[in-house]
Amino acid sequence: MKFFCLTLFPEMIDMCMNTSIVGRAIKNELISMEAINIRDFTSDKHRRVDDYPYGGGAGMVMQAEPIHKAYESICNRLGKRVKLIYLSPQGKVFNQNDAKELAKLDEIVFLCGHYEGVDERALELTNAECYSIGDYVLTGGELPALVMMDAIARMVGGVLTNNESADFESFEDNLLEYPQYTRPVEYEGLRVPDMLLSGHHKNIEEWRRKESIKRTFYNRPDLLKNANLSKKDLIFLDGLKEESGDLDD
Repeated sequence: MKFFCLTLFPEMIDMCMNTSIVGRAIKNELISMEAINIRDFTSDKHRRVDDYPYGGGAGMVMQAEPIHKAYESICNRLGKRVKLIYLSPQGKVFNQNDAKELAKLDEIVFLCGHYEGVDERALELTNAECYSIGDYVLTGGELPALVMMDAIARMVGGVLTNNESADFESFEDNLLEYPQYTRPVEYEGLRVPDMLLSGHHKNIEEWRRKESIKRTFYNRPDLLKNANLSKKDLIFLDGLKEESGDLDD
């Protein structure tokens, strides 16, 4: 998997992507990342990449030409068209299933917008697909791009070790993760649940499954609509609904 990031702040992308698990994956050549400065593709002698919007209005808009040229430079180098993702509040909200699907690609280009956005022609010429990481506004697309690259990278084979396996993390089966504990057994009067100390692996897995369903029910009930639940899970969920008085289906 190779990530390309079209940005006005390549140092921001480089700094974050070369740390922790993702940084290790880059060092081990399991993934690669290249931050490309959009200003390198402007014809303006002052390296400006923005201008006033046609029709008036506040703020500035990033120009189509440097974005398009930067994208085409990648395609020409690879000898093929590459998927471009534009980070925008108007896009589809990114989720774990998207991370899994995008991890199957060989390359992805991320476009990080700024100011009031980008010239619409840049999106049309690159056949951009828009994604959002939530219903709020940030100062630029770098942070959303980093979030997406991190989530996608974790789905690439070999990036996670056995101890970091994604198999039982939040959003697997569309459920939140069960609570985790480590040493000491007791801290500030709070004790690790006895079940986790029992050594009975089957019972521990059942307890964890119920805790995942419980957390999802109370914190993110919207996820349950698409959760992969067994008949036993559904019986437990019905019990939670009855306890809480939430009997609506």
